[in-house]
Amino acid sequence: MHVSLTTPALLFPAISLLLLAYTNRFFALAALIRQLSSGDKPVHQDQIKNLSQRIRIIRRMQEAGVSSFALCVLCMIFIYIGLNKTGSIIFGASLLLLLYSLILSVIEIRISVDALNIHIKEMSK
Repeated sequence: MHVSLTTPALLFPAISLLLLAYTNRFFALAALIRQLSSGDKPVHQDQIKNLSQRIRIIRRMQEAGVSSFALCVLCMIFIYIGLNKTGSIIFGASLLLLLYSLILSVIEIRISVDALNIHIKEMSK
């Protein structure tokens, strides 16, 4: 497959939007943690474990997204200087990192939904 200079450039808006979404998720989680720590109610160990796990996953999502973005730029540099095969390989690695980031995103969403379901059960008691 031939990768032109514009092919990796097409991923720039998508990766940028993903990173923005990941950052928003991080800020929302950080606000929740601050709210829980300053509240009067005790925080359950399961909540702390869940929040810690989600923070680690979001960090890995962001790292994979930024790495994917950096590899896209590197890919464009290699294509620009005429090393198309190397650029294509780097572009493939960038796509794999992007896929990894998306998979982590789904995992984090599932953990978040599980936590919400626990709260719903507690509210219905």
